[in-house]
Amino acid sequence: MTLTSLSRELFLGFVKAHILYHAGREAVYGLWLIEELARHGYELSPGTLYPILHKLEEEGLLASEKQVVEGKARKYYRLTAAGQEALDRVREKAIELLDEIRENASPSRPD
Repeated sequence: MTLTSLSRELFLGFVKAHILYHAGREAVYGLWLIEELARHGYELSPGTLYPILHKLEEEGLLASEKQVVEGKARKYYRLTAAGQEALDRVREKAIELLDEIRENASPSRPD
């Protein structure tokens, strides 16, 4: 695995965690997520975000509902029970990793 592919996988993992988190707080839609993720430094195009949303929905982590807003159909996503379980696991692992990184701020490198 190259550094570039690893960076992309990590990036997408963080994006998915953000999506699950926000969908657990309130129903969210694509454009709102693009803007919210941009606030955190993630620049995503609709062509990147929507396949992620569809995949999370296929996996049962999100559920969607179409609503008409200002005459336009908008798809809102919310966290499912399985999504909450996944988010809880992500949170647990993220905290564990951050604690480890903080404890070993200057790790020695193997020779």
